[in-house]
Amino acid sequence: MDQAAISVSGLSKRFGSVTALDSVDFDVEPGTVFGLLGPNGAGKSTAIRILTTIVRPSGGRAAVLGHDVVREAGTVRSLIGLAGQYAAVDKNLTGRENLRLIGRLTHVRRSGTRRRAGELLERFDLTDAGDRPARTYSGGMRRRLDVAAALVPDPPVLFLDEPTTGLDPQSRIALWEMIRRLVADGTTVLLTTQYLEEADRLADRVVVIDHGRAIADGTPALLKADLGNTVIELDMGDPGRAARAAEALGGRLPEPPGTEGGRLRAVSHDGSRPLLGLLRALDERGLVPEAVAVRESSLDDVFLRLTGHRSGPDEDAEP
Repeated sequence: MDQAAISVSGLSKRFGSVTALDSVDFDVEPGTVFGLLGPNGAGKSTAIRILTTIVRPSGGRAAVLGHDVVREAGTVRSLIGLAGQYAAVDKNLTGRENLRLIGRLTHVRRSGTRRRAGELLERFDLTDAGDRPARTYSGGMRRRLDVAAALVPDPPVLFLDEPTTGLDPQSRIALWEMIRRLVADGTTVLLTTQYLEEADRLADRVVVIDHGRAIADGTPALLKADLGNTVIELDMGDPGRAARAAEALGGRLPEPPGTEGGRLRAVSHDGSRPLLGLLRALDERGLVPEAVAVRESSLDDVFLRLTGHRSGPDEDAEP
């Protein structure tokens, strides 16, 4: 299949004097997980709202399976599922009733809705709880039900906006496995997430946006390799000593080390080999670190370098 599942070209959105998206471009291959990452208020949710026909763009073009999200909005809505940042299930209905309600709202035949509800309850490990009110569900169960609801009409393209926000680690891992199964069955998933480990594990490709513009595009492995395959962290005890250590090591690495509080972080394309030389240089200045850590680079490190801060809970400031 040559046609992109999702195609975005020069996509822009302005809310008065605020530019939420500024000429963003990307394509999503069918049957893959695409991660859309960025700081709070970067434009991620605005992009989702445009692609799901909730908001009209100010400029550019977006299409889902070749259908324009503005001119063919009705067709696009018939091809997509959406699970937003918060579970949109009726707590007074049972899990099964929630799924059947979505089936009626999306014009699935009544007989097909009953069958589909049963299939999805089984797939998302909710069969035993299917006839209980959703208010009795745990947070992880409600989130699984919410994703299941987005799949009632069996859409080929699924949008997941912060799908694991607020879940405990066990529930998060369980939902990751369900997303993998969906993609194995041919579903295309566009994912926004605050958990970079999530994107690292699930996404075939990611785009990082900041201040409405795309600032990085590639596979997680490629983005980490561009940063450096190894991260060396030195705990200097306090910000002043970390700043002096960064100044002392500035000319010894291809990229100047950064500081965060009392910690100094350096990236290396040569594994841990530079470490001994760095420690010697610091010892000559009387700057012995309190702790040393050497690890593989992560998407969190990429995010930090690109945006200047770590990813955190998404309290999107987008209009």
